[in-house]
Amino acid sequence: MTSICLEPAMTELPMPEIAAAAMPQTVAMPAFGIALGPLLYYWPREAVMQFYASVADAPVDRVYLGETVCTRRHEVRHAQWLEIAQMLRDAGKEVVLSTPVLVESDTDIAWMRRACAQDDYLVEANDLGAVRCMQGRPFVGGPHLNVYHADTLAWLAGLGAAGCVAPVEMDGATLAALAAARPTGMRLEAFVWGRLPLAFSARCFTARHHRLRKDSCEFRCMDYPDGLVAATGEGQAFFTLNGVQTQSATCLDLCAEALAMARMGVGMLRVSPHSSGTLQVVQQLAAIRAGEQAPAASGITPTGAQPCNGYWHRSAGIAWEARA
Repeated sequence: MTSICLEPAMTELPMPEIAAAAMPQTVAMPAFGIALGPLLYYWPREAVMQFYASVADAPVDRVYLGETVCTRRHEVRHAQWLEIAQMLRDAGKEVVLSTPVLVESDTDIAWMRRACAQDDYLVEANDLGAVRCMQGRPFVGGPHLNVYHADTLAWLAGLGAAGCVAPVEMDGATLAALAAARPTGMRLEAFVWGRLPLAFSARCFTARHHRLRKDSCEFRCMDYPDGLVAATGEGQAFFTLNGVQTQSATCLDLCAEALAMARMGVGMLRVSPHSSGTLQVVQQLAAIRAGEQAPAASGITPTGAQPCNGYWHRSAGIAWEARA
């Protein structure tokens, strides 16, 4: 099994002008929160506990917890997620419980209902079934609700949404327009670092790779703490297989756009957990927020991955455009 190495414990402006703007130290930096998205991979329980113990001491404002990809993964069960949630809340973090994205089994429904029924923590609703389960109580709309328009954002706000995560493939100009049109009091969140979660399927691609059936997968996902990279016939890394989830092989890095997003009105920037580099990226974002570091790409990716930011620039998502 592959080992896991964890770290120790506005006014809208045209995109080029925002990206190039210099911030004198006498000018207050626009504020943004730092969020740690749900863990998308299947790690051993000890590794999960060690990781979140480190998160407790990191400059993270909000932490999403729970199984969003495959509820067959049972190293950390619902009760243990709640124990982690309490530990992080005691450390001063805001905790959000995330629901599964692809709900197709009784187990998926049970997890979704447990998350939505409790009222100790905010809920990230990752499908419309979870939105309905919330029955008008406040929730965060997850990135897989695919909110591209202000009308959809307003509709979700009417159902109780206190915040919403923009789709990962949204470009900068569209995100700026969405932020400008968001309902009063709604906090918009954007994905800024990590492999992009692109699609879900009823099939388990990791099991299929090992010629196993989904229901007898032998939990092979645990062999790949950052997913299994698939290449084209020409040898180019193209996708990452993560059970029923398909991710990008490249790693999104929009840390250079952190202040631009804050000026747009994006209140929270999301970092996705990986087996290495995650908390280093969090520290860099915290330094940018404090004015101790100029906005720049993190230069950090999961082992072997190349950076990408193509969607932000309205080009192929796999592309990388260096900031001038």
